Amino acid sequence: MKKLTILVDMDDTIENLCETWVAFLNETHGTTVHTDDIHDWDMTKAFPTIEKSQVYDPLFNENMWKRVTPLPGAVEYLKRLIDDGHKVVIVTASHQNTVAMKLNNVLFRYFPYLATKDVIVTSQKQLVCGDVMIDDAPHNLEGGNYYGILVTASHNRAYDATANGFVRADTWEEIYNIVCNYARKE
Repeated sequence: MKKLTILVDMDDTIENLCETWVAFLNETHGTTVHTDDIHDWDMTKAFPTIEKSQVYDPLFNENMWKRVTPLPGAVEYLKRLIDDGHKVVIVTASHQNTVAMKLNNVLFRYFPYLATKDVIVTSQKQLVCGDVMIDDAPHNLEGGNYYGILVTASHNRAYDATANGFVRADTWEEIYNIVCNYARKE
């Protein structure tokens, strides 16, 4: 089995940002939006009664980041990939003013086997070299020189992953198996 460099997004790929963000907005503004109501990358469309800047305010609030937790299986399966000999690199398109909160309250808290050397912050993920990219945002997979795995989320359900050359996965167990199968073929 070939040892791979696996690029992994953070938000809604290894942790539940959307779920936490929606709950935080509902609590703050008295709205009743559910994560299943998010059908678009632009979160403001699901909160038409809230000003755009107010929708994004929680991303700059450390208390919200303290509530973000790993997706089921993410901690264990990322560790298994590393134990299998693969290199895991977190690639996040975080705003510069949220990086420290996100990394300290989520990544290093729940994924202690990862360090700052394992993190790349960029909105141009296609420029990062790797064998596999795991992400919930189709635009981060498109145009990249890597095998793309699209993590299913409410905002990407309408996207045709297969037609665009990517494989879709619903769980971290599925992701792990897809990566292992890909490594065997390489």
